[in-house]
Amino acid sequence: MNSTTSFIVWSVVIAVAFALAWRFGWLDRLTKYVQETREELRKCTWPGRDELWGSTVLVMVSTSLLGVFTVVVDFVVAWVVSSIV
Repeated sequence: MNSTTSFIVWSVVIAVAFALAWRFGWLDRLTKYVQETREELRKCTWPGRDELWGSTVLVMVSTSLLGVFTVVVDFVVAWVVSSIV
């Protein structure tokens, strides 16, 4: 297929999909969903820059401590297993 035929085929497929969505009311439901989502997001309280930075640092430190703990436990278990065997 050349590019013109491919373009026409895809245009028809998209037009049919749009027509079906319109016919069955999917576009109205999608529009309502997006409007309600935006409305709910306006009600949210978003963190400020300082609070967001503090939370980010807390997550990074917690992740690092968990990683160090996992490595230490792995070495201890490997040492115990090698001592037994």
